[in-house]
Amino acid sequence: MSEGQIRQSLSGFYDVFSDGKMYRTRARGNFRKRRITPLVGDRVQFESSTPKEGYILEILPRTNALTRPPVANIDQGIVVTAVAAPEFSTNLLDRQLIALEISGIKPVIVFTKTDLIDDDRYQTFETLAAGYRQIGYPVVLTREPFSADGLDQVKATLADRVTVIMGQTGAGKSTLLNHIAPDLELATGEISTALNRGKHTTRKVSLMPIAGGLVADTPGFSSYDTLTIGYRDLGHYFPEFLAVANQCRFRGCVHLNEPGCAVKEGVESGDLMQSRYDNYLQLLTLLKNQKPIYNKKK
Repeated sequence: MSEGQIRQSLSGFYDVFSDGKMYRTRARGNFRKRRITPLVGDRVQFESSTPKEGYILEILPRTNALTRPPVANIDQGIVVTAVAAPEFSTNLLDRQLIALEISGIKPVIVFTKTDLIDDDRYQTFETLAAGYRQIGYPVVLTREPFSADGLDQVKATLADRVTVIMGQTGAGKSTLLNHIAPDLELATGEISTALNRGKHTTRKVSLMPIAGGLVADTPGFSSYDTLTIGYRDLGHYFPEFLAVANQCRFRGCVHLNEPGCAVKEGVESGDLMQSRYDNYLQLLTLLKNQKPIYNKKK
């Protein structure tokens, strides 16, 4: 029995990378009865008589897992955010960051399309970036989009990590990847030919080796569409709020109307970002008014 990592899922087959080689496998028959679905990124135990025929015997414990894209054991999520076209929104950015925090995935913020704004507007984003860096989020912001310095920063974050990429349509996710790995499309085509499959026959999920790390090859993380946490838990996913929450007068403070709230005091003093607090209040109201979602049989 060997141990490896699922690098690609395609039509019930799982390509497992182990000791420098790729093995084509299927899931063991009882996985379906146990309602277990292997995911790309899973560490697994498997047996294989040849590189083209084998079986996954066991899935090792996951650190996290996503639904869209269906990938497990992700280290970080790069949030690609355009400063213009589409119009920038701190609310959308914060929702994306919250989704990653909920999933236990480290966020990295990459601003794009900086050539579309003037210097005064760019200065606003420099101030914004400084605020997010103070929280602890790595931020890539350069005056020229996809500059050598900016790309080097992104490459450095990719090394030795499993990464998913998320962002609005048109934010520049694919363009970013193509700048980092210009031969990415060629590499994908070569793999497609090697596995003898057509481009449009079925959906696949795979991890592509890029810049010394692994990147989900189809940008499109979209689990931030709906937040399913309780409103009292929302503050746990704002790291800067969580850092001072123990200084609030009341335990369980939701940083709304309570007196002696350290978060509100931090916002008033300028130590915490006003935009983050405004977005927190908007999401808090949304979650408080959200109707329960019950699972329905399809």
